[in-house]
Amino acid sequence: QRAQLCARSAHAPRDGLSGGADSPSCGSSPVPLGSFRPDRAVKMAEDILLYWTSGSPPCWRVMIALEEKNLHGYKSKLLSFEKQEHKGPEVLALNPRGQIPTFKHGDIVVNESIAACMYLESRFKSQGSQLMPDSVTEQALVLQRMFECSSLQQKMYDVVFYEWFVPEGERHESAQKRNKEALTTELKLWESYLQKLDKGSYLAGKSFSMADVVCFPYVAFLIWFGLNTERYPRLGEYYELVKEHPSVKASWPPNRLENPQNKDTIKDL
Repeated sequence: QRAQLCARSAHAPRDGLSGGADSPSCGSSPVPLGSFRPDRAVKMAEDILLYWTSGSPPCWRVMIALEEKNLHGYKSKLLSFEKQEHKGPEVLALNPRGQIPTFKHGDIVVNESIAACMYLESRFKSQGSQLMPDSVTEQALVLQRMFECSSLQQKMYDVVFYEWFVPEGERHESAQKRNKEALTTELKLWESYLQKLDKGSYLAGKSFSMADVVCFPYVAFLIWFGLNTERYPRLGEYYELVKEHPSVKASWPPNRLENPQNKDTIKDL
């Protein structure tokens, strides 16, 4: 499946290579043809190692960033959460927290997913897509959305994985009710952000940016767990828009290809 994804990716249009006079300033800035060498990109990708698991939003965001930077052919090891493979000695040698993604480029190890995405943008700034805009004002909005995504992540996990995280004897209906109310408030906030933008916009404007790399996997997760897009139409439209983006399609989690059926965990929010 990974090979199929990579093959499909190889033939997908690349924002960083397909620009023209109307190319937006962020997310699809073309690299001058004379400066981009695919053979060099492949060589650099060979120095990258990613430990990941299918369906993990933090892992997915790093894989989207790798696609955006045209870093194909990197080494990757698919691990199983159920088998606790992320707690094995191979991962712990690089990441003492025993978490994934675990990312290594040469001798550099970056284990926080947002940090890994920012490292890729900085290290390969002139390659592939520009994910951080040049404008300081636009940068500010991208950074704001990137980092406040952690609030959406936590509140979503508190609801979706309540029975996973909380032992049966410690579960309380009142706690789950509070968690759902907190997630509802958070979702209304993100819906309002998109309502303030033009139709067809990404999270921080008209161009695909690092904000989308970081946040889209969680929006997808919400949809997969049954988010009612009639109640949150702009989030639904955003999902439909970004799921067709080349880097997102190329890195789509294999477990979702195998089982695309959505759950109904949060359908009543």
